[in-house]
Amino acid sequence: MNDALKELYRTVLSRKAEKREGSYTCYLFGQGLDKILKKCGEECSEVIIAAKNGRKEDTVMEIADLLYHLAVLMANEGIAPEDVEAELDRRSRKTGNLKKFHQVDKNT
Repeated sequence: MNDALKELYRTVLSRKAEKREGSYTCYLFGQGLDKILKKCGEECSEVIIAAKNGRKEDTVMEIADLLYHLAVLMANEGIAPEDVEAELDRRSRKTGNLKKFHQVDKNT
């Protein structure tokens, strides 16, 4: 994971450890997993809409929002960036793993 994302994660962890008044990150941790998941879902939808609208600047901003909320989720669940990196590394070594989709008989 690049330095900016690792720094984001460190900042999120520091907010989790030492509560700061007025901190949105602290608010999310205080609200719990359901709120964090809701925000991840909302941000994911906003990425989709921005991409569909074809405005790169908006899509970049929404992706940044999603990455932030995913960092909060990771910290909440005890998932380190290295855990995700390891999984991505594992997947990068796979080849020929195109998923096969079942055929649907549209006449039934």
